Formats: sequence, structure tokens, C-alpha cells
Amino acid sequence: MNAERAQEIAFSKSMSNVTFNGERVYIEHVDRDKDLATIHLTNDPNKKESVSVTSLVEQ
Repeated sequence: MNAERAQEIAFSKSMSNVTFNGERVYIEHVDRDKDLATIHLTNDPNKKESVSVTSLVEQ
């Protein structure tokens, strides 16, 4: 995925199927300058991490 698409998903009102390492995640924020996304697992909103947007997969 690229930063532009990740940001579109983050701003979208509907939940897209996005995975990171095979786990469904929610994109909270995208830093387009660094190509990083702040995400959390859909089943664990307290565990946030920053990952490269290229490691996110839209199903």
C-alpha cells in the first residue's frame, strides 16, 4: 500500500479490510513524509504501533 491510499482509508468512515502481518488492523494516522502509519489491531485498540505503509495490505 502507499501513503496516499493509507490516508484515504484512515479518513474513510467505512472500515476497510487492512492487514499487517496477517492481522486485521485499523489505521489511526498516516505520516506521509515518513511513509509511516500508526495502527492498532482491531481486537486490541490499546496496542498501537508505527509501521511502514508498504507493509499494510488492503484485502
